[in-house]
Amino acid sequence: MDPKKEKAIFVGIIKEGESDSKVEEYLDELQFLAETAGVERDKRFVQRLDRPDNATYIRIGKLQEIADYCEANEIKYVIFDDELSGTQQRNIEKIVKCSIVIDRTSLILEIFAQRAKTAYAKMQVELARYNYMLPRLAGMWTHLERQRGGVGTRGGMGETQIEIDRRIVKEKISKLKEQLKKVDRQMATQRGNRGQLVRLSLVGYTNVGKSTLMNLLSKSDVFAENKLFATLDTTVRKVVIENCPFLLSDTVGFIRKLPTQLIEAFKSTLDEVREADILVHVVDISHPGFEEQMEVVEQTLRDIKADNKPIYVIFNKIDAYQYEEYDEFSLEPKSKENRSLEELKKSWIAEEKTPCIFISAKEKIGIDKLRNDIYKMVAEIHAGRYPFNNFLW
Repeated sequence: MDPKKEKAIFVGIIKEGESDSKVEEYLDELQFLAETAGVERDKRFVQRLDRPDNATYIRIGKLQEIADYCEANEIKYVIFDDELSGTQQRNIEKIVKCSIVIDRTSLILEIFAQRAKTAYAKMQVELARYNYMLPRLAGMWTHLERQRGGVGTRGGMGETQIEIDRRIVKEKISKLKEQLKKVDRQMATQRGNRGQLVRLSLVGYTNVGKSTLMNLLSKSDVFAENKLFATLDTTVRKVVIENCPFLLSDTVGFIRKLPTQLIEAFKSTLDEVREADILVHVVDISHPGFEEQMEVVEQTLRDIKADNKPIYVIFNKIDAYQYEEYDEFSLEPKSKENRSLEELKKSWIAEEKTPCIFISAKEKIGIDKLRNDIYKMVAEIHAGRYPFNNFLW
């Protein structure tokens, strides 16, 4: 995408059983993704549908409205809050001719490409992009279709070019997989050389404060900012609390509808999660949809087969938590938006079997208790692993 701020419109649908406010929340996240990629919001278009249209995602009338708006307002990008099939994308592009059509998956892939710093991360992102591109190659050669049907030919130049491109992309995918396998073996060796230190891995939705927490606990300088996917490469630091050493890793954040291509490409990066002794699930308690974000993380952990680990939940950003005062004379039942932080703490601590803590990494609230909790968990595992060693070295 262009480095200067280009205008974009955002398109979503309200499916059966979804509320208007929930879809607005989804589009807020899509907008945040676009801003992270260097694009600014212009307008949103939402349509109520039971399910996406197989041919054009939304109905033709709404699509034509979008096309007219884009042409009149010089909109560079039309961004959809779902992954579009190759057929949907081609049909949409035939109607919205003056703007670039992007789906949620390609937007996330673009951000990952911008954020990748190391050669390993760049290879992973490149592999994901090629896997995304492969089933969509046909649409890239529609300008050659009119050359088909020459005398004495079967098919035509466009068809030939598609096959050539498909072969090239498959070869690149194969080459990247081989290169990544070599790096994966090196990384597996490095993990094995770390000895039997207890391993903790920070997991969570993107932009919940994992890197800030990593810096606080390890006194390191991991890149952290208020943007989605600020961290792609896994960072591992040795941390000592009192006389108890352990390894702490920070990995890429999860997100709703995380592209399957990225999960596949980043499998080895996520090995730090799979091989951890304890997963530290960091949650942004100030986000209105934090419970849904937790569900996304838990589902992703199941997808990568890392859901059988002990989990310690950190509810972060309590300094930013806001709620609406509940009118005790109201006849309406109390909603989750009316819960005070203290009520929220009591409900989670009382109902959840998973141990949890409420902190602010930014304001350093609750950090002493956090360190003490981590010390106890690590010491317990270490004592079982080394029954005759009490950390005195």
